[in-house]
Amino acid sequence: MGIDYQGEPVALLTQHGKEQLLTPLLAAALGCKVQHVTGFDTDQLGSFSREVPRPGSQRDAARQKAEIGMRLSGLPVGLASEGAFGPDPMSGMFAWNIEMLIWLDHRHSLEIVGMAQGTGRCAHLQTTHWAEVQAFAHREDFPRHQLVLRPDDQHATRIVKGVADWDTLHAQFQRTQAASATGQVFVETDLRAHANPTRMQTIERAALDLVRRLQSPCPACAAPGHAAVENLAGLPCADCGTPTSAKRGEIWGCVACKHRQTVWRTDLVEASPAHCPYCNP
Repeated sequence: MGIDYQGEPVALLTQHGKEQLLTPLLAAALGCKVQHVTGFDTDQLGSFSREVPRPGSQRDAARQKAEIGMRLSGLPVGLASEGAFGPDPMSGMFAWNIEMLIWLDHRHSLEIVGMAQGTGRCAHLQTTHWAEVQAFAHREDFPRHQLVLRPDDQHATRIVKGVADWDTLHAQFQRTQAASATGQVFVETDLRAHANPTRMQTIERAALDLVRRLQSPCPACAAPGHAAVENLAGLPCADCGTPTSAKRGEIWGCVACKHRQTVWRTDLVEASPAHCPYCNP
């Protein structure tokens, strides 16, 4: 029999408004009661504005947040979110956001992860001109997406976060420029979840992925989290039959009992010759 989280209190440590999204979503999907945990500055585990570098991996940071929330609340089940930004995997030209939600259940020794990724709102500008800041802000959907300012460059320790209206932006630009040794102001998008609605949308998709995994029981032991863990390439070319790089199936696995099974594709039996090493070398 699977694990029922109906009515289960779940610790969520966050200081950036994620509880406003995750509480109703998980209540509707799982019936659990997300308990917002405070009393710890999560920026100590790494900040997007780079005052504190993140030690370890994205998953390490998410796990640490969940465990701290569980310890502070005394709850055996915890949830945490961690985001990352980098260049897109195809062209490397666009900002790319990867969001991870981790679910820890110490009673059943479970660690289940939901993920989503896509284009993100993440950019910066270094300038001496207010008109360029205005143009940048318009491009970055300000004030819906908040901004961060520093004097001189991205390494300056003086920092103004959460700039969320035009009057404040203009005033902080002038103050920051006055504090600059070079007259330069470094402006960037604020990547904290409550300040970046595009990122919050990706967090929502990661939460839905987590829900799907929590609602997917293992056929061997019924533990939640049964999902694809590996892709199998080799779908045959439609022209010559050579195995291609296209996916022909997946290996599904359980996080609890390590059960594995192969699931073959049924929607497609042949790949485009564009994926074939023989037809398209």
